[in-house]
Amino acid sequence: MSERGGRWRNAADLGPPPRWLNCPRKGSVIAEKFLPFKTPLSSVYDSQVPEASRFPPSMLVAAIARYKLKMGLWIDLTNTSRFYNKEEVEAAGINYLKLQCRGHGECPSAEQTQTFLQICRNFISKHPLEIIGVHCTHGFNRTGFLIAAYLVENMSWSVEAAVKAIAMARPPGIYKADYLRELFSRYGDVADTVPAPPRPDWCIEEDSVDLDDDGNPLDSGQDEGGEGHTRRRKEFRKKNPTFMEGVPGVTPIATQPKLIQIQRKCQDMCHWNSSGFPGSQPVSMDIENLDLLRQKPYKVSWKADGTRYMMLIDGEGEVYFVDRDNCVFQVAGLIFPRRKDPMGHIQDTLVDGEMIIDKADGQDVPRYLIYDIIRFEGKEVGKTDFNVRLICISKEICEPRKQAMRDGRIDRNNEPFGVRQKEFWDVTCAESLLGEKFSRNMSHEVDGLIFQPVPDEYTCGRTMSVLKWKPPHLNSVDFRLKIVKECGQGLLPKSLGHLYVGSYDQPIAVIKVTKQIKALDNKIIECKYENDQWVLLRERTDKSFPNSYSTAMGVMKSIKHPVTKEILLGFIRDHRWQNPQKRMVCLDRDLMPPPKMAR
Repeated sequence: MSERGGRWRNAADLGPPPRWLNCPRKGSVIAEKFLPFKTPLSSVYDSQVPEASRFPPSMLVAAIARYKLKMGLWIDLTNTSRFYNKEEVEAAGINYLKLQCRGHGECPSAEQTQTFLQICRNFISKHPLEIIGVHCTHGFNRTGFLIAAYLVENMSWSVEAAVKAIAMARPPGIYKADYLRELFSRYGDVADTVPAPPRPDWCIEEDSVDLDDDGNPLDSGQDEGGEGHTRRRKEFRKKNPTFMEGVPGVTPIATQPKLIQIQRKCQDMCHWNSSGFPGSQPVSMDIENLDLLRQKPYKVSWKADGTRYMMLIDGEGEVYFVDRDNCVFQVAGLIFPRRKDPMGHIQDTLVDGEMIIDKADGQDVPRYLIYDIIRFEGKEVGKTDFNVRLICISKEICEPRKQAMRDGRIDRNNEPFGVRQKEFWDVTCAESLLGEKFSRNMSHEVDGLIFQPVPDEYTCGRTMSVLKWKPPHLNSVDFRLKIVKECGQGLLPKSLGHLYVGSYDQPIAVIKVTKQIKALDNKIIECKYENDQWVLLRERTDKSFPNSYSTAMGVMKSIKHPVTKEILLGFIRDHRWQNPQKRMVCLDRDLMPPPKMAR
């Protein structure tokens, strides 16, 4: 028996997934674009599946041919690769793509949803006459959720119409209440959520509490939750978490249960039902989303070349930083007095910001710049508009610290680093922020601008309305590098650097292998696009994962159709949103970057 054949037979020992045998094989085509179906099972499962219930990939391929349809893309959403060999799909001339979604008690995340949408948009634009096959284990909830998201976001359907269309094409449609709630929460009003249909008979017959939807044993370390709660994935655990170099007084939290308690507390404060870092992630500005500056008021700030951290303030001696890998660090000697009770200490508070190293009087001075807030003393300030959040940061967090310094209750020299509020200005100040005068006054590196919508609340995950702009020559992507040997008949073996992004199992680009590149195999590397090729900028030692597929596509779009400084400033000057009752004009004197003195 071949090694590959043995592997598939071992996978088959787990048997068909729960509730699969009597689940209908497929639905009908939705919006002339999507065919939902359950996962096929390869022939190695035949001994466990009655002949009338079998569903190999070839059966679906034959059915598509009978309907005179051409399927160009096959998207597999299952959280396993044991059900069939993807080569069976590719042999039929169909592009296979794996987008893993857990499924059991967990809706597709915003990041996974955006990846799915981007993949489908790209495919449909190039192959408008071909359909896309989408399957999870049973072809209802994960599949229906993502197809509905596409109908709403890309075809301007109402969420109600999308849910109804899926129910008609694949009865009874999305039958999990938490999936429906999440759809309406993202794309409508959660109060309008339609009731979940009764579960079909095939779904009830063999429900196993010990297995997930893909037939994998559930992780005993996961939250069980209750009604309305979703299971989180097991948290990624970095072996040797390190804080930003040059910052003292910081210790990693590596022991349980303290680590998971802090991670979960921050996630719960953000209403983040997935695993990992819950912070907001801006998107690259491109020619299309530039138009957002016309649609609503924005504020602008400089983009510092620092390191991103959320900060949890939970009482005296209980100050923690959370990085993008969701590693937790405790900070010693940092005090946050209350404004109304100067002898008391702020608690139950979560802010967002970045650590930078300022150059002051020839010395490196680390500072944490707070630029947003999610919760203050138990109050969900993140639900308010950005102006209110900025006032809260200034009035309740930074000013009480300054007063305590004036009163002698805080000795700045005994603190590990400084804490400042990051300033934001009216969008018309963008030109001044890009000017030489502002750059001269800055004491740390600046690599672009951040545009924050004023009316919007704080949003976790990839946030389409928060824009980051970089000069086109600085636009970059964080890839995972994998060096492979490329061989061919009559050719000498050649090393090639394959560049991977998250949620996508194929390399999306290549990089020339040099001596420096060779030492970075399987590392996260930041690259820019220069002279029609990807060029290494640096290793990202602060990150364990590459950019997601959707983030990478956004950056590539901005590289292909760049928003130059001239285009950006011209758009702001002529087309920005303006309050008809108040015309804002930014003057250079309005800009106040952090001063250079050590304090």
